[in-house]
Amino acid sequence: MIRNLLSVGGFTLLSRLTGFARDIVLGAVLGAGAIADAFVIAFRLPNHFRAIFGEGAFNAAFVPSYARVLETEGAPRARAFSSSIYSLLVLVQLALLALALAFAPQLVDLLAPGFRADPEKFALAVSLTRIAFPYLFFVTLVTLHAGALNATGRFAAAAFAPVLLNLSMIAALSLAFLFPNAGYAAATGVAVAGLLELVLLEIAARRAGVGSALTAPKFDGDVKQFFRALGPAVIGSAGVQIALFADTIISSLLPTGGPSSIYYADRIYQLPIGVIGIAAGTVLLPEMSRAIAGGAPDAALRAQNRTMGLTVALATPFVVAFLTIPDIIMQAVFVRGKFTSANALASAHVLSAYASGLFAIVLIASARASFQARGDTTVPMIASLVAVALNVALKIALFRPLGAPGLAFATAVGSWINFLILFVLAVRADFMAPNAVFGKVVACSALAGAALTALALVGAKPALALARLVPAFVSETQLVLLGIAGALVYVATFFIAARLLKLDLRALAGGRRRKNVPAARTT
Repeated sequence: MIRNLLSVGGFTLLSRLTGFARDIVLGAVLGAGAIADAFVIAFRLPNHFRAIFGEGAFNAAFVPSYARVLETEGAPRARAFSSSIYSLLVLVQLALLALALAFAPQLVDLLAPGFRADPEKFALAVSLTRIAFPYLFFVTLVTLHAGALNATGRFAAAAFAPVLLNLSMIAALSLAFLFPNAGYAAATGVAVAGLLELVLLEIAARRAGVGSALTAPKFDGDVKQFFRALGPAVIGSAGVQIALFADTIISSLLPTGGPSSIYYADRIYQLPIGVIGIAAGTVLLPEMSRAIAGGAPDAALRAQNRTMGLTVALATPFVVAFLTIPDIIMQAVFVRGKFTSANALASAHVLSAYASGLFAIVLIASARASFQARGDTTVPMIASLVAVALNVALKIALFRPLGAPGLAFATAVGSWINFLILFVLAVRADFMAPNAVFGKVVACSALAGAALTALALVGAKPALALARLVPAFVSETQLVLLGIAGALVYVATFFIAARLLKLDLRALAGGRRRKNVPAARTT
């Protein structure tokens, strides 16, 4: 499992790094003005629906169902099951695409009511939405292939696919002179990326023997059970997206640049979420599903504790950095071309507000897996809806006095509420059982995080003085120096603390099993 986690995390890191390159190009070419605001809305629309009907809900229902059919009925029956779902997805997504293209103005009105005050920005957002929305059709089918691959222990292709989005957008932006403006280029890059991702996953799935085909859907017991799990999962994922919809709607009421400042901060914030949180959930859900289906719940709990421990250890440096040096990060990454120091400072405030909820958001996937691996998508749905209700209420209360950072802070609070509900209910049901290894990892991470905080507070000015020796890249050099020093301090302090607390790092990595406890079958 740890090898798979590192594989997914590595490819996700590559995705985030190429995503940084993409967003640097976006910032330089689009800046943080009206065109950028219009593109952000157009890009968010298919992504909102993808998260509702695709990755979030679909994975929660499909992966455990597919793993169960594969374990109990064999590969041919699993392929028939996935082909039925694939065919239904194609029909649903074609209908949704037709509606989105026809009613794009109404969609933009719904998500960005503030744009009506600027007719040019509104019209541009509608046009870019129509160009980018086909991405949803392609990426939803990508999600099915990824689920089948993940359920059989193959993670690389699905983890690599998002890299194609970044490369496609960079290529399109490099040809922006061929389009009416750079927003059209970026939106075209999004649509083309969806097709490229689908081709990649189609090839990978067929090579692995888990490819799906268009067929007459059969509503047998397995398909019906999938839809029974999908309903609550869609509602739960929709709950999260309601909070993001609220961000989009309310941010459109902010002055020009508000949606963009949230977008650029979110791009930095998504690095640990993708590399750590999503990667952990991607690997953990099929691992726990196989263990539980194979009658080994203790193996599922051990896998969960290892994953949560690694999640906390890896997330701590990001939390510290986002809270202590957000201005240095945004300045170094984005200030060039049309993206100014003022834009960077605005996004830095948003990033630090997001950081207060980072631990919760990267742990939610592991806590949710406690229920989803057992076929229960109802409890995660309820937890999500409760958290979203409080989240949206807080956004409405905070956006006027605090602006964009208020929206980010409300998101952080909602993440903590969601995680704590899942954690308490899972522990009460014996679906989670934090052990000594997890507790020691948290303690080691806290000590290493304190050392890293001290370094960030004390070392920023000396790093800046050294960085001025490279006048063309002062901010970038300062961030690199702090990053190298921080990595050394964090790792050294963590290992010293682990030695003092007698933390067995082999147990954290899954290198030691208890005797007489059946292990889950892995592939």
